[in-house]
Amino acid sequence: MQLSEQEIIRREKLGKLRELGINPYPANLFPVDHTSKQIKDTFEEGKKVIVAGRVMSTRIQGKASFASLQDSEGRVQIYINRDEICPGDDKDLYNEVFKKLIDLGDFIGVEGELFTTQVGEKSVRVSNFTLLSKTLRPLPLPKTDADGNIHDGFTDPELRYRQRYVDLVVNPQVKEVFVKRTKLFNAMRNFFNTAGYMEVETPVLQSIPGGAAARPFITHHNSLDMPLYMRIANELYLKRLIVGGFDGVYEFSKNFRNEGMDRTHNPEFTAMEIYVAYKDYNWMMEFTENLLENCANEVNGTTDVTFGEHQVSFKAPYARVTMTDAIIKYTGFDISGKTEQEIFEAARGMGITVDATMGKGKLIDEIFGEKCEGNFIQPTFITDYPKEMSPLCKEHRDNPELTERFELMICGKEVANAYSELNDPIDQRERFEAQMKLSERGDDEATGIIDNDFLRALEYGMPPTSGLGIGMDRLIMFLTNNASIQEVLFFPQMRPEKKAVELSEEEKGIIEILKANENAMNLNSLKANAGLSGKKWDAAMKGLAKHALVKVAVNGEEKIAEYVG
Repeated sequence: MQLSEQEIIRREKLGKLRELGINPYPANLFPVDHTSKQIKDTFEEGKKVIVAGRVMSTRIQGKASFASLQDSEGRVQIYINRDEICPGDDKDLYNEVFKKLIDLGDFIGVEGELFTTQVGEKSVRVSNFTLLSKTLRPLPLPKTDADGNIHDGFTDPELRYRQRYVDLVVNPQVKEVFVKRTKLFNAMRNFFNTAGYMEVETPVLQSIPGGAAARPFITHHNSLDMPLYMRIANELYLKRLIVGGFDGVYEFSKNFRNEGMDRTHNPEFTAMEIYVAYKDYNWMMEFTENLLENCANEVNGTTDVTFGEHQVSFKAPYARVTMTDAIIKYTGFDISGKTEQEIFEAARGMGITVDATMGKGKLIDEIFGEKCEGNFIQPTFITDYPKEMSPLCKEHRDNPELTERFELMICGKEVANAYSELNDPIDQRERFEAQMKLSERGDDEATGIIDNDFLRALEYGMPPTSGLGIGMDRLIMFLTNNASIQEVLFFPQMRPEKKAVELSEEEKGIIEILKANENAMNLNSLKANAGLSGKKWDAAMKGLAKHALVKVAVNGEEKIAEYVG
């Protein structure tokens, strides 16, 4: 492992601490009795406190020093006087340990009493301090100049998501997003519990991937010698519990879909699904808008939120628009009574990419997604979806071509999906069979396996039921004004981290020449500028090609070397 100069120095300090008899990673409990927030909220001059946290800044002033200590709730200033923490002749605890061996980022615990500085800062006058954990890597701390401009901030998204532990330390505002995320889950859970519904757990590993149209992750169970699928949805298991006699069940589930990644999709995501017996989708619409109004208030203290350039109100009630009317409004095309071929031709005429694997439902979904979805900014229920789009949804009571389904759109994105659940086992089997035919045509999101156990459960009888699913990650994006799902996940999925490549001096020299020439130049000119012998030139270029840092392209009779690292 190649260490930076700072990392080498910190390891040397680690050794010196041990030489002084100080354990840099003590095992014993440290009796914290106040947080930084409690100190400020219940401040009393002379009050004795014990607090711990990271050293985030220091001002060494000879025999006395100030430092900033950061814990889980903020920062507090501490004041350390040499003669107060070292009342005897031995001043090493201050002169050697604090001044020379404590670094920014180290965890320390302090005991002392509260006082107010001459400039009015509530602080802790330290009587004793203990090193609790020595950090071996320096934190990428931002610096603020005299004009208030921030430099060297830890702002690169890839680094922030990959090293969330650092992001949370040096960008305290990030933590507030995750505090609000927990508030959202608690608010929703309390809303359901108050209504008398029961939180349950269902399998993550499933023998049949059901409950949604999505491509699953596949694994293998060695003992049973059978394939298993990571859950794409928990719908079918929750409905089994309604069959079993529960009137209302809900679950916050980790789901997994082996599909694309973008600003609103992560292959691992959190969904909430709830199923309530003896209800329909009209009841669920009212339930949903009251739920989300309550959640917005609990998370932000208001129903009004800002998302990008939009001001969004979660105050109930929400607008209701049928899917047919939405498509007519934004395309002029009426999907009612149209054949699959007619919808295919219409979609192609609108400039939408379509192919032969797409059934009627997917074609309609593409039209709505491309031409309509982005127009719904305020919370809007899109209702009454065509039957082909909803294989688990009850046929509409007034129109057999439609289903009793709604999706909630906010700022052009789906946040919730709900049905009057299909409880006719014969109809359900026919819908599953239709999905199998789509799968055989090449639709890799259509369910290609019939869940016979679920059908058996329906044959034992399921009462009229309404179900609702909410994408929790997407909802918290709206409530915290974050346009990227990676901002609301502690550890979003990332590509493998590139390993650091050790380069020879010759290889480094070639890269520097290319960088100085806008990353590309004539190969012969590059060789002349490098001034290397033929053997060293060949070895360097082979090494750079092996590490995929430099490539050579032929442009007519000219060869161009390009730095692509």
